[in-house]
Amino acid sequence: MHKSSKILLAFLALLAPGIAYANAGVPMLFLAMPAFLVSFVPIIAIETLYISKGMTLPLVQSLKTVSISNVASTIIGIPLTWLLLVLIQLVTGGGGAYGIDSLMGKILAVTWQAPWLIPYEEDLNWMIPAAGLILLIPFFFASWWSEYFISQKLNKTLPPVSVKIKVRNANLITYSLLAVWPIGFWVLSSAAK
Repeated sequence: MHKSSKILLAFLALLAPGIAYANAGVPMLFLAMPAFLVSFVPIIAIETLYISKGMTLPLVQSLKTVSISNVASTIIGIPLTWLLLVLIQLVTGGGGAYGIDSLMGKILAVTWQAPWLIPYEEDLNWMIPAAGLILLIPFFFASWWSEYFISQKLNKTLPPVSVKIKVRNANLITYSLLAVWPIGFWVLSSAAK
């Protein structure tokens, strides 16, 4: 890339925040991914120990399996799931602000519109953690299925049903722990008020 192209790109990047709209919504993937990345090493450790003991795999093979499958689910599975959820949200009419004046409006705002939150600024302190908890459900299934597929490919001698159950249980453990992120965010934002 030429130096002039780099300068132009840098200039455009600096301009982008100036033309961005504050009411564009909150793409939850960009809030969830940092939590996933910070939790990545502990998740690998927990799932490796669980898989190693549960499937009587050598620790090294378990670490390899869990690492490869988690990299794939974090880099590919979760973003693709989020993108699919955003598309479903938009296609089904969830891209507009319908208000959160009622209980049903609040529920829809953090379930149906969880992938890309509508920016109700005064309520984002509870909406972000609630949507984060809701998104853990489809992200769990995406992780489970993609990690099961990869784990089975890496360990062809193990019975598929056993791998499926152990990978599911490992993800249940780590996703339960991932729920600490949105709950902690909610507690901290409530305490700050």
